[in-house]
Amino acid sequence: MEKTKQRKLNIAFESEIPSSNSNKTTKKDKNGESSDKGGSKGQIWTFIAIATIPLVLVLGNSMLVPILPDMQEKLGISRFQSSLVISLFSVTAGLIIPISGYLSDRFSRKSVIIPSLIVYGAAGVLAGFGAIWNSYTILIIARAIQGIGAAGTAPIAMALVGDLYNGATESKALGLTEASNGTGKVVSPIFGSLLALIAWYAPFFAFPVFCTLSLLAVIFIIKEPQKNKKPQNLKAYMKQIGSILKEKGRWLITSFFAGSLALFILFGVLFYLSDILEEAPYNIDGVMKGLVLAIPLLGMVATSYTTGALIKKNGTLMRWLMNIGLMLMTVSLALTIFLFNNIYIFIGLLTLSGIGTGLLLPCLNTMITGSVQKAQRGMITSIYNSLRFIGVAFGPPIFEWLMKISHQTVFITVSSLALITLGLVFFLVKPQGKIS
Repeated sequence: MEKTKQRKLNIAFESEIPSSNSNKTTKKDKNGESSDKGGSKGQIWTFIAIATIPLVLVLGNSMLVPILPDMQEKLGISRFQSSLVISLFSVTAGLIIPISGYLSDRFSRKSVIIPSLIVYGAAGVLAGFGAIWNSYTILIIARAIQGIGAAGTAPIAMALVGDLYNGATESKALGLTEASNGTGKVVSPIFGSLLALIAWYAPFFAFPVFCTLSLLAVIFIIKEPQKNKKPQNLKAYMKQIGSILKEKGRWLITSFFAGSLALFILFGVLFYLSDILEEAPYNIDGVMKGLVLAIPLLGMVATSYTTGALIKKNGTLMRWLMNIGLMLMTVSLALTIFLFNNIYIFIGLLTLSGIGTGLLLPCLNTMITGSVQKAQRGMITSIYNSLRFIGVAFGPPIFEWLMKISHQTVFITVSSLALITLGLVFFLVKPQGKIS
């Protein structure tokens, strides 16, 4: 790529995977022309296997959102303590993710993902027994252990996508990964509410089942490309990461912040809705509450998948979509300051905000994953995902604190943050017209 004096992003999408590891098998038809139908089938199954990883991850948080009020009642804990069940999981994951990223760069993606899924599922069982024993201490410790397992799942899967695919296929796969993440957010409130009909702690025991299915898919379906280079020592590796951040930090750090804010708002709003929907004038509980929680998330999922399929290598389109997405978030969240009393308008505005998030995240994922070579990809995507987890962690407790002041304060704060992020992205994140 030629150097330019203009301040535009320098993102490389070329794959380092030899053609033999591309998950495609070329066959000749009877006319002697090549066909890759077998490869297409294999690619679909690989897509599905990768998609299970963020799906399992998000179930670990979102499926618990509907049962937080029940948890407060059964365990005799405060609303802040129940928010820590979400937040501590995310804080632990956020702290461990960079370590997982380094290990995945040094060894392999699967060597990190597989044990992480095992830890994640086993800690889910421990959390379930903590709930049965009415022990908030055991429950919160188990959630912290789950966070350690979560650190080696979806963040490493994002780097794996960058290893397996390039160009338009990479964008599509990343869009599918984000859509899978969002799909988990859509179905998990409903699924969590249904499981709670059996017992309020039943969602904890569902994690191991999903983890096992994802684990089998990763082991038997995903064929990871072999590393062609000897791993760098830690000092050289960190020096190279520092050079990348120094060279591209202006737009990378802005992108990290934008992704973190989007998840902060998303999980904060879910926590907020889960609490207020049971109160007057809404009086919505049980499975119906799960369905209402899923509506804004459904808007995000559909938009994420469509965005990932459309953006390909078009940097100009990415810039438009990111700014439009943040603008939608800003305007819709600002309008909820005045219109939160009408449930239909309220959920409609939150759905518009979810659509804005769906426009933003796939673009960020594609740019960040394509910004570095394979040898450093795990660490860069891990830093990004670490900050996303920190956003998730701070969402519920900060929203809980803002709710004590007033409902208007909640949305004044988040719409202002969205507006600030819009300004940062508009001025600092400027992809080239055609990313190569």
